[in-house]
Amino acid sequence: MIRLSGITPSGHVHVGNHLGAIRRWADEGGPDDLYFVSDLHAMTNSHNPAKLRSMASEQLAVLIAAGIEPDRVFVQSDIARELGALNWVLECTCNYGEAARMIQFKEKSKGRAGVRLSLLTYPVLMAADILLQGADEVPVGEDQRQHVELARTLAKRFNSTYGDVFTMPKAVLPPAGARVMDLAEPTRKMSKSTKEEAGVVFVLDEPDQVRRKVKRAKTDGGSKPAYAPESRPGMANLLDILAACTGEKPEVLADRFDSYGQVKEAVAEALIEELRPVREGALALLSDPGELERVRKAGAVRAAERGEHRLQSALRLIGAG
Repeated sequence: MIRLSGITPSGHVHVGNHLGAIRRWADEGGPDDLYFVSDLHAMTNSHNPAKLRSMASEQLAVLIAAGIEPDRVFVQSDIARELGALNWVLECTCNYGEAARMIQFKEKSKGRAGVRLSLLTYPVLMAADILLQGADEVPVGEDQRQHVELARTLAKRFNSTYGDVFTMPKAVLPPAGARVMDLAEPTRKMSKSTKEEAGVVFVLDEPDQVRRKVKRAKTDGGSKPAYAPESRPGMANLLDILAACTGEKPEVLADRFDSYGQVKEAVAEALIEELRPVREGALALLSDPGELERVRKAGAVRAAERGEHRLQSALRLIGAG
């Protein structure tokens, strides 16, 4: 059983990414599960090339520092040749209508001028990611489920038209992880790409930065801390973060504090300790470019080798090899 998950370097990795997904990948991932930095996916909109390159390296370092085995991690663009070839095969298998009906394309292109073609074809590239590695399952949220279904449709069509090559992937909902909201605006999820970073705790933030951001977190009315997500989302968010770090229930934690200040102090310290080994490990890798490059190249070789026979079979069967 192979599960494939990716993370897009649209910004610095934040604590929501860590608590909601990366930590689980490290702790619970199976021996055949694969994780990749999807830097090609970050090119569907205007971007800064130097920043994208830097973010990809940072995310690779964070994944490894979090405890994911290096032989299960790679950067998407490092196998761009293999993906590009398979992407073309799949574009020759996909109908225009199937790509154009993708909900994300409709939402992201609505009312915009100069929409990049890659925004339309991105789901086909995602299918190439999945099918090249022979993934059986792809844990995704509802917003990506339609894309995995497209990958399944293309795999089935290719197999029935040209010959059996691709595993039939299926979308699965990942186990419920910590839902971390923006500290400054607790009604919206914490985001890598936000322009307002005051409410976002990044994995590589210095301890003092973490304390400062948590101290300034928005809280709600009331004389005593209580866990009430609907009426007091700011306090609930802090308690959810603390619960994710400690393994305890937020309702139980709320009863231990008499003031908002006590909650914020506890959250800050818990976050600092939770992130410390990841931050230190990632910074160590980033400060040793030679070692990070060695790990990255090895990951690229393994990812290419895992998909080589599928790619060559697909090219041969469709008449290109």
